[in-house]
Amino acid sequence: PCEVWKLDVDLTGRMLWWTRRWETLVAHSPSRKPSRSARRVVVKLGTTLLIEARGALNTGLIDHLAAQAAALRKQGADVLIVTSGAIGVGYPVAGYAARPKSLPELQAAASVGQGLLMHAYQHSFAAHDLIVGQVLLTRGALDDRERYLNARNTIRALLQAGAVPIINENDTVNTEEICFGDNDQLSALVTILAEADLLILLTDVDGLRRTAADGNVLPGDDNLLSEVSEIDAEIERYAGAGSGLGTGGMKSKVEAARIATAGGAAVVIANGRESEIILRIVAGERIGTRFRPRADRLTRKRHWIAFSRRVSGALIVDEGACAALTERNKSLLPIGVLSTSGDFKRGDAVAVCCKDDREIARGITNYSREEMERIKGRRSEQVRAVVSGDYFEEVIHRDNLVVL
Repeated sequence: PCEVWKLDVDLTGRMLWWTRRWETLVAHSPSRKPSRSARRVVVKLGTTLLIEARGALNTGLIDHLAAQAAALRKQGADVLIVTSGAIGVGYPVAGYAARPKSLPELQAAASVGQGLLMHAYQHSFAAHDLIVGQVLLTRGALDDRERYLNARNTIRALLQAGAVPIINENDTVNTEEICFGDNDQLSALVTILAEADLLILLTDVDGLRRTAADGNVLPGDDNLLSEVSEIDAEIERYAGAGSGLGTGGMKSKVEAARIATAGGAAVVIANGRESEIILRIVAGERIGTRFRPRADRLTRKRHWIAFSRRVSGALIVDEGACAALTERNKSLLPIGVLSTSGDFKRGDAVAVCCKDDREIARGITNYSREEMERIKGRRSEQVRAVVSGDYFEEVIHRDNLVVL
């Protein structure tokens, strides 16, 4: 035993309190020491791992997850779990012969399954003297800035209380989110929301593999990509489609990696059936496919604009505007807008696309679509006479615009 002093700080870096306790130091092999980047880890479990035949919950996997989470906590790392599986475990208990397709039935299955999932997590984590706290999120909670910050504060409070947050989409009230990508995108957004350093996407495959032009995996044992430094067109082509109980696939996981790495987190896609997979990844073992965090990470506000806000429409801009936005960090002016699509209001998030429909940026618009149809292609000094509300020189100010 030895005396240990622990400094607790909140996520803004302010000191909260010193705590003093006695601990027994446990000797760990170098392969089990957490890496410097493993201060906070988000682990996402997909339906294909959690749900076995006819909706049976894989409690052995949850037990193994709890043991690894307990080991990481002893090493000083926070752990958050993003779980799928509510519909998969709930529909047989709710009396459905197969996974339902209608929205009310999916929501009913999710309602039954949420309780079953949480009971399993509570039982497994209690065996390691860990408490869990359920956090159900909707896309609207992340779309609105105030609710986004409230969700962040809730997760922060759970971690400070020593609980392990168990996070899922609130499928019982969501609509589009039930087909959202098997929580892959949610886990990426939670990674940035919680200011985590590492996102581990556990699935039933070993990682991202190289494929031929026809989509077939290349022959040989060396087609697994161990590290990805940039998600380009080739990496996107390698991403495949999902199947089975889950709604996500490799394409969804690569998109999640894009979101998380843009905020400065590393991402690993790996096989969740491997023994001690989480501990091995955190220890730095080269397993699965690791995506490096972007060196030019986005600020939290810009990341929220680019990925947490739902896009309500699009602005098609000319070549001059494309160059001004991407090369010279300029604001978007009315004169550069060629056309619009969608149904957006002032303050909504919109995509900015070039004439070839390639999205180059996202931002918060100062004008509605109705107003944009009147002012597009006009010089700024001509706009004042056209709009009836508050006047802005810019359609999107550069402080509210993120180049993708």
